[in-house]
Amino acid sequence: MTELLDLSGKASGTDSRYGMVVDLNRCVGCQTCTAACKHANDTTPDVQWRRVLDLEFGQYPDVQRLFLVTGCQHCADPPCVPVCPTGATFAREDGVVAMTYDDCIGCGYCAVACPYQARTIVHEKRSYFGTTTIQEASVDQPDRLGVAQKCTFCIERLDEAAESDLTPGVDPQVTPACSSSCIAQAIHFGDLADPDSNVSELLAENQTSNMHSGLGTDPQIHYLVETPAVSSRSHVDSEPAPGPLQKFWDIRATANFFFGGMSSGFAIMAFVAYLAGEISGRSLTLAYVGAALVMSIGLFAVFLEIGRKSRALFALKKITTSWMTREIWAAIAFFALLAADFVFNHVVLHLATAIAAATFLYCQARILHAARGIVAWRVAEIPAMLVAGGLLEGTGLLAVASGWFPQLFTTSHVCAVAGIVLSCLCFGLWAAYASRARTLKDDDFYLDIRENHFAKPTRDAINAVKWPVHIVGHVLPVLAIIAGYFSKAQPHWLWIAGGCFAIAGGLIWKSTVITRASHQQGFSLPSIPARGSGRRAAGARFDVPRIQEQAR
Repeated sequence: MTELLDLSGKASGTDSRYGMVVDLNRCVGCQTCTAACKHANDTTPDVQWRRVLDLEFGQYPDVQRLFLVTGCQHCADPPCVPVCPTGATFAREDGVVAMTYDDCIGCGYCAVACPYQARTIVHEKRSYFGTTTIQEASVDQPDRLGVAQKCTFCIERLDEAAESDLTPGVDPQVTPACSSSCIAQAIHFGDLADPDSNVSELLAENQTSNMHSGLGTDPQIHYLVETPAVSSRSHVDSEPAPGPLQKFWDIRATANFFFGGMSSGFAIMAFVAYLAGEISGRSLTLAYVGAALVMSIGLFAVFLEIGRKSRALFALKKITTSWMTREIWAAIAFFALLAADFVFNHVVLHLATAIAAATFLYCQARILHAARGIVAWRVAEIPAMLVAGGLLEGTGLLAVASGWFPQLFTTSHVCAVAGIVLSCLCFGLWAAYASRARTLKDDDFYLDIRENHFAKPTRDAINAVKWPVHIVGHVLPVLAIIAGYFSKAQPHWLWIAGGCFAIAGGLIWKSTVITRASHQQGFSLPSIPARGSGRRAAGARFDVPRIQEQAR
């Protein structure tokens, strides 16, 4: 008997690769699959693991209507798995991307990493009728509260099939509820590794496409877009739905990236000032203490955002794959080395503490870029922007400290040189990042996967702060720092003003990118059925002259 991986992911040995083939020509948009999924998995209000989008696009007389079945694509290379800091999300060897709810902390990293909008987090218990009914109480799932949840291909049914002679995709009782309930037989489920299975035969005999295959996720839900009677049209003739603004990471996530980046940048630039001979070893240690206090604010903000706070330490598990876990370990190393440096005040500890701060900043810079579900985060400039931004904000904080405590931080040369260089670097990176927003026309709402072009809502959010970021965060700090450097009078207030401008600019762009320009990947296919009117209509279903000839 083939041995399947259990829910804990400890066993393996199956050669199966489960997947779906969805016939877009057959789907009538009845939502039976959605209702069956909710009934089989007892999902709460507003949670739909299987959705059917009703899309209408075009202008009369060239119009089209499409029903698009969506949900977890159970990718062969799922972006949600490596980012998970606890290992709660994992891929079984039979292709199912599953969840261990007892390990999930509800951080939402998997949700922003998913380009298919397949993740949900419910933080409060809800009822369909205001008060919990007897039926709802009997199927209550408290382990799903405050954690990520998603489609599992009705994993219990698949495991039941492994213990019997039943075949998923053939026998309804071991087939996912959405597939077995489809009244139009539009959702086909089976073993993609079996060349004789129903899904393999459909793939071999028909033209299919995958959603967002350009992201390299290798999704295991295939869309049948052409039959012998109906042709398909290319993506450029369609207008896929734009993605909504993500709600998983809010101002608390912004606080982590802002305070974390500024604090680690401050520690790094203070060490640079120490190497330049502008501050003493004891002043450097005091700067590290200040950085640790600011960093703690950001880490506490992240703690407030997770859904299961009692499991916070679970986030230390996946240092091999998750940048969030690496960020936490880097913070632990920074605090530990700082404690040692505070006691011994040695140059080796000064260096080690600065390296830990730099590691923290780099890990944090990679967190957003690994979230492939948010187009504005996965662009190439994001890591460099976060590193350079953190260093600029850290320089700003160092300038404030030198203006406020001139007896401890005489860092005029370091602040002047670093402030100018980093401001110019951040200006160029932000300009390159924002230039992507000008590559689409105003009436283009789709997201270009290959070029990382922004949808209109994302573009509008970025353009709204483009010049405020440049002026407040880049130009004014340089002017204030230069004026303070060459001023013959006491330049303390100029240093403080320049530093505050740099910090304010960083806050503006980070809050924009994380909370206002963080639209999820929309739904799109490289080709869709030609089914509508005008130039969107399908070709003739029958060869009438040939039929008449055969009739004679």
